Amino acid sequence: MSNNVERVRRSITGFFRGGSTQTSRLWIAGALILVAVVGVRSCASVDAGQVAVRINNITGKTEVITQPGLILRLPFGIHTVYLLDVTPQTFHLRGNDNKGVLEVRELDVRAADGSSFAFNDTTLLFRAIPSMADETLRDSGLGLAYFEWMSPYARSILRDEFGRESTISVSNPTSFAQAEERAKTRLNALLGEHGIEVTSIVTPRPRFTKEYEDLIEARNQTENQLAVIDSELARAKTERDRKLAEVERDQNKIVQTKRAELENVLATAVTSQTQTRREADTYKIEKLAAGQASRSAAQSSSEQLKGQLAAQYASKQAEIEAFRNQPVERVMERLGERLKGVTIQIQPYQNDGAPKRVQLENVVGGAR
Repeated sequence: MSNNVERVRRSITGFFRGGSTQTSRLWIAGALILVAVVGVRSCASVDAGQVAVRINNITGKTEVITQPGLILRLPFGIHTVYLLDVTPQTFHLRGNDNKGVLEVRELDVRAADGSSFAFNDTTLLFRAIPSMADETLRDSGLGLAYFEWMSPYARSILRDEFGRESTISVSNPTSFAQAEERAKTRLNALLGEHGIEVTSIVTPRPRFTKEYEDLIEARNQTENQLAVIDSELARAKTERDRKLAEVERDQNKIVQTKRAELENVLATAVTSQTQTRREADTYKIEKLAAGQASRSAAQSSSEQLKGQLAAQYASKQAEIEAFRNQPVERVMERLGERLKGVTIQIQPYQNDGAPKRVQLENVVGGAR
C-alpha cells in the first residue's frame, strides 16, 4: 500500500513541477497526496482463501465479506477490517512429542475390551467456516488463533469414539469407518459453535502390541482358512444339489415310465371292461328280446289254446246241453254206442216209467 501512495505522490509532483510558483505547487501536491492516501487507506483487499470481517465501530454492526476483491473501509476509525484465512488446514496426531499447534503426539486409545492400540498418523482436515468468520474471530482471536481449538477437541473425541470399539471390531473396516463418522459428527457439533468445520478424518490401521499383532495375524489366517472351508462347503453344496437334481431327474423318468406303463395297462383294462360290459349288455338285450319274444309267443299260444279250450268247452257244453234235452231213448242209444262191446248188468231199483237217473252197479267190462 505504501508503494502505491509513493507512486501517486511522484505522479502529482511531476505534473505540477512546471507551476507558476513553488509554494502553490507544494500545496496542491500535498492536497493530492492526502486525497490519494485517504483513498488508498479507505480500501482493503481480500485475497482468494480469505474472508473479511468489517466492524462498524460506531454502530457495532459486524459484516462478513466472503467475495475476494477490494472492499470499502472508512477512515478515522469508523471501520475496522480483519482478515481470516479460510483455506483448508491439516491437523496431525503423530510422533511422540508435540511439535506445534497443528502437530501433536500420536493418538493412543483404550478399547472397550480393556486392550490398547495407537494410530501412527491421524490426520484431520479442517477450515474456518467462511460465513461464521465473525464468530471465529470473537471466540478465537485474530489470525490463526482458531487452530488452538483442534488439539483438545480432536484427541478427546477420537479417543472416546474409537474407545467404543473392541480390538476386533476396530480392525474391521466397516466398524472403523463408522467410528470415524461418529467422531466427525461430534467434532463438527462442538467446533461449529466456534466457526470451525472438520471436513475429513484420515486414520491409518491401528497399531497393537507385537503379541496382539501376532494374534491378529493368526486370526486372519484362521479367517482365510474359514473362507476356504466356506468355499469348499459351498462347492460341495452345489455338487450335492447337482447330484440330487440328477437323481431326482432319473427317478422322475422312472416314475414317468412306470406311470405310462400302468396307465397303458389301466387303459387296456378299461377298454376290456368296456368291451365286456358292451358284450354283456348286448347278450342281455338279446336274451331279453328272445325271452320277450318267447313270452309273447307263449302268451299268444296260451291265448290261442285258451280260445281252443274255450271253444271245446263251449262245444262240450253245447253237446251236454243238447244231450241233456234228448229223450231217454236217444240217451240210451248214445250210451249204447259208447258201451258197445261192453256187457252191463242193469237192475233198476225203482219202477219208474220215466226214469231220470240210471245207476250202474257191478259193471264188469271185458272183451268177448
